[in-house]
Amino acid sequence: MTRITLERAGSAVCRAAAAAAFLYLAASPFAQAKDMGPTKPFDFKTWDQYLGGGDSSQYSSLKQIDKDNVSKLTVAWSYETGPGPAPNFNPTIVGNVMYVLGAKNSIVALDAATGKEIWKHENKGQVGNRGINQWVSTDGKDRRLIYINNGMLTEIDAKTGETVTSFGKDGRVDLKQGVPGDFSKMRPLQTNNPGRVYQNLIIISLPAAGASYVSNPADIHAYDVRTGELKWVFHTIPAPGEKGYDTWPKGAPRVAVGGGHNWSESTIDEKRGIIFIPTGTARYDFYGANRKGKDLFANTLLAINAKTGKLIWYFQMVHHDIWDYDIPAAPKLITVMHDGKKVDAVAQPTKFGFLYVFNRDTGKPLWPVEERPVPKSNIPGEEAWPTQPFPTKPPPFERQKFTEDMINPYLSPEDEAKAKKAFESYRNEGLFTPPSVQGTIMLPGHFGGGNWGCSAIDPENGTMYIESRSLPTLARMTIPPKERAQLPANADAEFVPYYAPVDFMLQPNGMSIIGPPWSRLTAYDLNKGTIKWQVPLGGVTQLEEKGITGTGSHVPRGGPVVTGSGLIFISTASDRKIHAYDEETGKLVWEHSLPAAAQGVPAVYEVNGREYVAISVGGNGMFGLRGGAKPGANQYMVFALPEG
Repeated sequence: MTRITLERAGSAVCRAAAAAAFLYLAASPFAQAKDMGPTKPFDFKTWDQYLGGGDSSQYSSLKQIDKDNVSKLTVAWSYETGPGPAPNFNPTIVGNVMYVLGAKNSIVALDAATGKEIWKHENKGQVGNRGINQWVSTDGKDRRLIYINNGMLTEIDAKTGETVTSFGKDGRVDLKQGVPGDFSKMRPLQTNNPGRVYQNLIIISLPAAGASYVSNPADIHAYDVRTGELKWVFHTIPAPGEKGYDTWPKGAPRVAVGGGHNWSESTIDEKRGIIFIPTGTARYDFYGANRKGKDLFANTLLAINAKTGKLIWYFQMVHHDIWDYDIPAAPKLITVMHDGKKVDAVAQPTKFGFLYVFNRDTGKPLWPVEERPVPKSNIPGEEAWPTQPFPTKPPPFERQKFTEDMINPYLSPEDEAKAKKAFESYRNEGLFTPPSVQGTIMLPGHFGGGNWGCSAIDPENGTMYIESRSLPTLARMTIPPKERAQLPANADAEFVPYYAPVDFMLQPNGMSIIGPPWSRLTAYDLNKGTIKWQVPLGGVTQLEEKGITGTGSHVPRGGPVVTGSGLIFISTASDRKIHAYDEETGKLVWEHSLPAAAQGVPAVYEVNGREYVAISVGGNGMFGLRGGAKPGANQYMVFALPEG
């Protein structure tokens, strides 16, 4: 195993104002990365990894289903998984076999054309519920499925479903291997992030142990796919002597300033041999008096040499995060025309509504990023960072300040009056207003903006599509009675553990305090850094029954897929539908009612010349509204044009 100690060999900064965003280029490891990796480009006709491929494009070049015939789509087959948590799973399809997460956390192989079960591998304990990885040997004879089960990296034979006993110990590797210190009593490091395969490595980001102050640091591990041997480790919270260590309190033990986890998803640039990893918030999520400083590498897009674990460049998007504004969505690889030249870029959506776009090789933003002053904290001990990085282009895809005229118009008069009254006492100074004792309104909110699976690209024309939501959060800080009773008289002179119970400001009718659109689908032209169009995404059944449309779905949690025929497929929860939008105009061209909510990313694939669209369905979705339909059966539904 190689344990990484970072050495600065060079830097590239977009401009003086953005220098504080920690853009960093390590020339030596980048030179190694450029020459690595297969020359084979991504095959956009297949869907053989999570989100379609290691590039996370959420794009399929298939064109059989188009704008003229999409209205003829019917259910080709479905596969019920039975009771249990609603699936978010993005199916993986190899040839004519589909792999899904089934009942009781089993991995199931299905005939991708009929839904007939081929084999089932039972698992004990939780399995990552978003997707799995596939690895194939050079000669194609050894094909494995890789996933995380109860904190164990697990491999099974893709052809038979049998355990690959030569991997690790009887087919499993404990993700706690390589974590510093004694973590023998730590809970299993289970995560829904499936990681990414690069050549003969599986790169996994460890989860943080909960949202408390004390948490393990969420390192990034790379294992040999064939043996399970730990090959390299990257510290998202730097160890002594590593770059970024001085952005934390001097001498702070890593366990006391944990987090910084990539809990969601990551992206591989195979040609360059780079893995792009967005990281999360350090602990605690809403108060950082225990971690004064900028807190690298939390809330950062990391460009890492996938073969060695060496840092190439990085950009921190939130300094000293106290809003739980982790960076949850997979970065998107896209080629655009910029200043008259083709530029390979990487675009990163955020929870707080900004889209940052960087040169993939250097990390330089395509458009200037400005460090702008933001409001100060009024909580004793907290030192909010005085500035944050604001991209000058493209414009944000979500609302970032809650004003009184945005209050939900579908509240009762009494509830509307209470909502207006709230504005008199809460802090509400716009984006990056710190949490407070009196309460701070955050918009889009820490569960708003863009989240996992939220974006797709069209590699043919430099466009990007983002699903987002508005869900204000009230961050009202308090000291729990138990902690308060233990505080000494001179508590103001030391660290005091403030907490913020999560409050989404939901109203008695189950809706958000903010009015529509509750969700949007935004199209960006990243050749220009502009918004092409923006439309409400889906609707709410209870309102549509009253003739009220165009509100956007209430707290959707799905993601888009773009096709070569110019369609965008995406599902929503509060109206229980799957939709198809015109990629060029944003016009809704087809939708189909589902028996339950759908919260995952569709998969688009082809078997024997027939194109299919698959989606996982189940439950009522996040924050199911009162008076809605009962939860439907958990299942995978697959659509296709009529045969012949």
